[in-house]
Amino acid sequence: MIKFADSALENIIELKNIRQTYDGGKTYILDKFNLLIENKPNQGQFVVILGASGCGKSTVLRYISGLQPPSEGEVLIHGEPISPEKRIGMVFQKYSSLPWMSVLDNVALGLSFKGKPKKERQAEAMELIELVGLKGHEKKYAQYPTLSGGQLQRVAIARSLAANPEILLMDEPFGALDVYTRLKMQDMLADIWRKFHSTIIFVTHDIDEAVYLGDDIFIMQSRPGKIAKHISVDLPLKRQREVKRDPTFIQLVHEVEDILIDLESRVRVEE
Repeated sequence: MIKFADSALENIIELKNIRQTYDGGKTYILDKFNLLIENKPNQGQFVVILGASGCGKSTVLRYISGLQPPSEGEVLIHGEPISPEKRIGMVFQKYSSLPWMSVLDNVALGLSFKGKPKKERQAEAMELIELVGLKGHEKKYAQYPTLSGGQLQRVAIARSLAANPEILLMDEPFGALDVYTRLKMQDMLADIWRKFHSTIIFVTHDIDEAVYLGDDIFIMQSRPGKIAKHISVDLPLKRQREVKRDPTFIQLVHEVEDILIDLESRVRVEE
């Protein structure tokens, strides 16, 4: 079981003995997959999952969100099994906002499912719209090209925060953005993490992004997918772009790169 050193911390998310097959057990995409994410008081967790394409990173997020049950094993949130009533919002690489609704209505959608009065949910939604830098766009339709790609991802982030600010799941959310917008979104997300002390589970293929944002990095191997390495990122919690010139940052990037290459080399040799 991969977990953090201080076992006295509260369990937030736990995946136990997960196995995933799509052919009746002939092959397993994930096998003996275990992951425990604990709460760090007054900080939360920013967990990044890295690994080669097809290793199961996105599948892990779908388990946690409640979108997909595993073939075998348990998925626990605060020690209780995930259920349709406890689903967690997820931000995808593809834009997932409802294009026939305004930005405001998209962000307030999860609050309406909770039964909050319209005035209250619109007020809360506006706070989040301001937080993600979309004030003045709340009445626009959440569609491209009315909004840019970066703005649409801001809508998705605000909507997920409105539904559940405690846990935020993100599946390569910045992968389709240009470099400048991606850098701005990274800084915005780091600010949101510090504000809400959320547990963020972030999937990416970008090693620099993983080290810049992550509090902890889990590296997955493939065929079958499982956690192969856990790296604690020894950098200041409040990061600015200058940290990318820090020797510790550069060393961590090289370390993660070497681990990924080594893992995939082993898989190919075994094949």
